[in-house]
Amino acid sequence: MNVQLRAIILSMMMLTCLTFLPSGSTSEAKSTNQPPSCHADRNDTWTVGLISCTNSTSPGYTLFSPMPSTTSYLIDQQGREVHSWESPGGHRPGLSSYLLDDGDLLRAANLAQQAVGDFSGGGIAGKIERIGWDGSAEWSWEYSSMDYITHHDLEPMPNGNILAIAWEDKSEAEAAQAGRNPAIASDAPGGSSNVWPDHIIEIEPLANNQANIVWQWNAWDHLIQDYDASVDNYGVVADHPELLDINFIGATGNQAGRADWMHCNGIDYNAVLDQIVLSCKNMNEIYIIDHSTTTAEAAGHTGGNSGKGGDILYRWGNPQAYDSGLSSDQQLFGQHDVQWIEEGRAGAGDLLLFNNGVGRSPSVSSVDVIQPSFINGNYPLQANGTWGPNAPNWSWNYGEQMYAQSISGAERLPNGNTLVTYGTKGTLYEVDLNGEIVWKYINPITNQGTLTQGDEVPAGNNAGTTANAVFKVRRYAEDFSAFIGKDMTPTDYLETWTDLCPSEESIPWDIDGDGCIDDSDGDSVPDPDDLCEGYDDAIDIDNDSYPMGAIRLSTQMATESPML
Repeated sequence: MNVQLRAIILSMMMLTCLTFLPSGSTSEAKSTNQPPSCHADRNDTWTVGLISCTNSTSPGYTLFSPMPSTTSYLIDQQGREVHSWESPGGHRPGLSSYLLDDGDLLRAANLAQQAVGDFSGGGIAGKIERIGWDGSAEWSWEYSSMDYITHHDLEPMPNGNILAIAWEDKSEAEAAQAGRNPAIASDAPGGSSNVWPDHIIEIEPLANNQANIVWQWNAWDHLIQDYDASVDNYGVVADHPELLDINFIGATGNQAGRADWMHCNGIDYNAVLDQIVLSCKNMNEIYIIDHSTTTAEAAGHTGGNSGKGGDILYRWGNPQAYDSGLSSDQQLFGQHDVQWIEEGRAGAGDLLLFNNGVGRSPSVSSVDVIQPSFINGNYPLQANGTWGPNAPNWSWNYGEQMYAQSISGAERLPNGNTLVTYGTKGTLYEVDLNGEIVWKYINPITNQGTLTQGDEVPAGNNAGTTANAVFKVRRYAEDFSAFIGKDMTPTDYLETWTDLCPSEESIPWDIDGDGCIDDSDGDSVPDPDDLCEGYDDAIDIDNDSYPMGAIRLSTQMATESPML
């Protein structure tokens, strides 16, 4: 049996080294070895850009819009710039951006000091820009006044329309008539006790920077309260989980009771179901509503495919919000970026989100996948009056190394991996279903400009943040229609760096990031032409033109191995 073991090991090692025949020098012929799709380990040498990657990454191009910048970038797996778009209006993001089928960029734009109204909140926008691949201003439209303004997220729809989240002003008198407790604090402009709930608009872009609002849903039309029986919306909160308790305050700390009552920050559309899912951070909940309604039906409680008008079809994350649970039942903590996982991807049809962990102990962010019960077109309640599931069916966290108090996101990729945006630190992770990190990238664009490789990322304005924040990112497959007929030749890294071997085309053979083709086993044969990886190619005992280092080692291993 010992002889058999030696023979097996010897054969395997010989096959490993003899698979490829010599093919001449690297400069005159094609590489002997198949290049890795991505191979980098720069944790000890690089501070920004591509930190690490493996062959397990999901191929494609990553789109991100640094929050301090007016430019959006498309990078390849190696962290090299493939394309960029500059905001024609010179606006920072407000906050999301998406690549459209024709290669145009759709982005929310932050009007900042140019906004007409005086309401302010994190994630403010007010404008939508569509920018051509060539950088031309294709279309832009403002939704900003004294009474309303868009914020945070957009959702491009299959019909060419756009869904947007917006705040709207409700006066003290309107809040009182709706049953809001006046003891709840507010920071509305002018010292008033106004409330700014959220609504959704569906926008049909028109020529000459015009648009029609073709559908609308207002949270204010779907309220319940048990505070004042003499005004509107009075009832038993627990008996109406399809409605929002106007007096529920889910935000904590200095965010509690603000005019920004809901603070919705993420929206996604499911064309098959004709439904919308909405993430509202200050409620610590996500909501699904029916989009098949008319605007009039969306303002009521009947109509649409569901027969329930604009009422909530499904909510999850914090049953305290409808008097059906305790603090121990809370699952979401300031979450962002909810979306249905696309067809053909692991967990298709489930809901994916970034659970920030604000107020959770310990303070850890996670990426969670939720599988709602969906029967005959409805989301049935559980026996305890809440919607399931009782826990995510997949979750990933990086412990205390990843805690984002705000922003951030996640996306399930075609190969089953998940792309994670650790937004407050401008860091992107790609993790497989086992939770292994297979790609890591740190945004080098900060509020102080573009960093040089080796620079430390400056601290942000808030504790625990850095100055290279990113709201969320998206990865687009190599065969995405936007790239057809486009020049996808990568240029250089976004950050400034020193290339020690400028005459060499080192990618993807540059593991440490010095710009030179690696010789990982130190045998003076570069990795692309290494006949026996990990062994000295110069050792050829029997002079048959094949390296013998691996063969000699395999014989030694077989000799020293115990009997089977």
